[in-house]
Formats: sequence, structure tokens, C-alpha cells
Amino acid sequence: MSPELWQAKKIIDSTLHPDTGEPVLLPFRMSCYVFSNLIVTAGMLIPGMKVNPRHAMPLFLAWQIANQSLNVAINSANANKSTPLSTAGMIKSYLMAVSASCSVALGLNSIVPRLKSVSPSTKLVLGRLVPFAAVASAGALNVFLMRGEEIRQGIDVYPFTPAASEEVDIEDKVPATSLGKSQKAATIAVGETAISRVVTSTPVMVIPPLLLLRFQKTELLKRRPYLAMLSSLLGLVFLTSAFALPFALGVFPQRLVMSSDNLEERFHGSGGENGQVVFNRGI
Repeated sequence: MSPELWQAKKIIDSTLHPDTGEPVLLPFRMSCYVFSNLIVTAGMLIPGMKVNPRHAMPLFLAWQIANQSLNVAINSANANKSTPLSTAGMIKSYLMAVSASCSVALGLNSIVPRLKSVSPSTKLVLGRLVPFAAVASAGALNVFLMRGEEIRQGIDVYPFTPAASEEVDIEDKVPATSLGKSQKAATIAVGETAISRVVTSTPVMVIPPLLLLRFQKTELLKRRPYLAMLSSLLGLVFLTSAFALPFALGVFPQRLVMSSDNLEERFHGSGGENGQVVFNRGI
């Protein structure tokens, strides 16, 4: 495959939804994930820096709501479209995810200061990690809530047929005829997507606040605490996001190939080459 075709393929893969062939709205594409999450992620971490302690909790909750709103939009735009979620189900899932993230944040912010057997420095570190706990737990829950219908009804699986050229990616090997809907495939797809959300958020929500905890002792941040902290935080979030996203997507590819014997009995022996099937995990 020529470099021009590879470039065209990258553009198509990053723009079009693999199930519908329709363009995914730009802010919700994985290729735009770093920029879409930059401001929201930094906003969630700033209240934990105690820039303005009096407004820390209201700001934190507001940013948690903004983050879950963005997560719902991304999950909905990139989910497996063979089993769509109703508007009512989407609203219900959104409210539950927001409630979960805010509950975790409020609970941990209340518990950490009361820990008696923990040193003040450890409490400070734990306080900086409260946003991560809220984001990781609610992010995984958000995926299961938004895509629960897929687990209940199943998603389309297809016989896997390798192309003649080994250079062609899996996305180019999916035939048009579905073998049917598999609940086991859906469970695997949704589960891996939930794990990938945690994998993506871990370095982004852990590394910047811990590094800034160290940077706050420097003269620059002491002289201009808010401006220096904000610029440092944005830079750290951008760099860690740019690293974490390709890693998470590499660990959990969007198209999954497995033996049909790992699915329901009705799919046994009905796969493509070597009895394998392929399905869209979603992202």
C-alpha cells in the first residue's frame, strides 16, 4: 500500500464511524481527544490545588459534571452502533454517572482529612488523587451505563476473512454480512472499553497533580501561584494525555478478532478463517 493510501486510510479511520460510515463530530473523535479533554481535565485538578480553598468543592463538582457530560458524548459517538441506546436511557446513564463521580469526590474529600494514622504529607498527596478516584470510577461506570443495552441485546459479529495483502488493517477485513448479535462479544467489548478509560485517565490524573505538588515549592510558583500553576498544569495534562491515549488504544484495538468458540454456542464453527470472528469494540 502506497504512502498516499495509508494517509487516506488514517484520515478515514479517524473520521468515520466503522459501523455507520458517518463522520464522528470533531470534538468527540479519538484524534481530538487530547484537545477536547485538556481544559476539562485541568479544571478538575485546579480545585485540588487549593488555589481558592473557599470555592474548591463547588468548582470541583462543576468540573466533574462537565467531565461526565463530555464522557457521555464521547461514549455515545464512538459506541458500537449495532445496538443503539435510547435518549431516555442516555439521560438516565448520564445522571447516574454524574451522581457517582460527585459522590466519590464528596466522600473522599470528607474521609481523607479525618484519617488519623496518616501523616499530613500523605494526606496532602491523597487529597491530590481524589479527582483521579472520582474520574476513574465514574468513567468506567459511565461506559457500562451508556452501553449496557449492548450487553443485554448483543452486538453484531462478522466472519474474519484476511485480505490478500498483509498490510491491510483489520478494519478493511470486515464483511458486510453479520453472523448475528453476541452478548459475550458485547461484554468483552464494553469491559475492555471501560478498562481503557481507566488506563487513559491514570497518568493524566495522577502525574500532573503530583508533579505540581513538587513544583509549588519553587520560587516561580510562589511569586505567581495561579498563572504559573495553570500554565504548568495545562502543559503536563497535554503531554500525559498525548502519551496515554495511543498506549490505551494500542492495548485495546477498536476491532477485536477471536475464535467463534469463545462466543455463544450458535456461533461455533461459523467464523471465517480458522473459525475466527471480528467485531467493533468501540472506543
